[in-house]
Amino acid sequence: MRVCRVSVEDELAYGVVEGDAVALLAGHPFGEFAPDGRVLRLADVRLVAPVLPSKVIAVGRNYADHARELGNTVPGEPMVFLKPSTAVIGPGEPIALPWQSEQVEHEAELAVVIGRLCRDVPEERVAEVVFGYTCANDVTARDLQKTDGQWGRAKGFDTFCPLGPWIQTELDVDEAAITCSVNGQVRQSGSGAEMVRTVAELVSWISSVMTLLPGDVILTGTPAGVGRIVAGDEVSVAIDGIGTLTNPVVDRE
Repeated sequence: MRVCRVSVEDELAYGVVEGDAVALLAGHPFGEFAPDGRVLRLADVRLVAPVLPSKVIAVGRNYADHARELGNTVPGEPMVFLKPSTAVIGPGEPIALPWQSEQVEHEAELAVVIGRLCRDVPEERVAEVVFGYTCANDVTARDLQKTDGQWGRAKGFDTFCPLGPWIQTELDVDEAAITCSVNGQVRQSGSGAEMVRTVAELVSWISSVMTLLPGDVILTGTPAGVGRIVAGDEVSVAIDGIGTLTNPVVDRE
């Protein structure tokens, strides 16, 4: 099932995508689904970020090839950092390049959306707390990441966490190919099977550190091939079984 969030005549609503139509929901989907009776054409609504999380927890260096390309080793435990909810944007919204950085890069990632409040989740029960999956771009000011010594600023600018186009509730992560294209040229290509640590391992480990809330998002790491983006580019993150998230790149005003 594909669960989206849409803007309809200045109203924000969740919905279920069925072919070229969207059946709108009353309230949110993190519980029993309650259709509100309206069914609209997908072409007549504007997709926005499929969820507004209380927090985005990102995992660094979870693909060995990506760690190597930046001269890093795979850590002994998951390396996590937070991106603010204000960094989240949806499909078609522009990634705004900040004046503070001269080297902003794309990072295509599979995102896990949490479906229920949870803490200390055993690996064998992680499936019970995962609502679904979506595409993400962990946009990064690489030069600031290197000079700051920590990643809060480099990863936390407004618009630095595109999510979408919707949440796929069922996905074979190992079979999910992940690509990033800039202006139609493929730069990153990997799959969920290449993760150093699985979704179950990550959710279990992170939930032992912090309580996860419905709608929270976990970014699971990026394959090798990250690269610079500049104003005028169009960046697309595609994941088999989910869809494609596309965002233009502009200079921040």
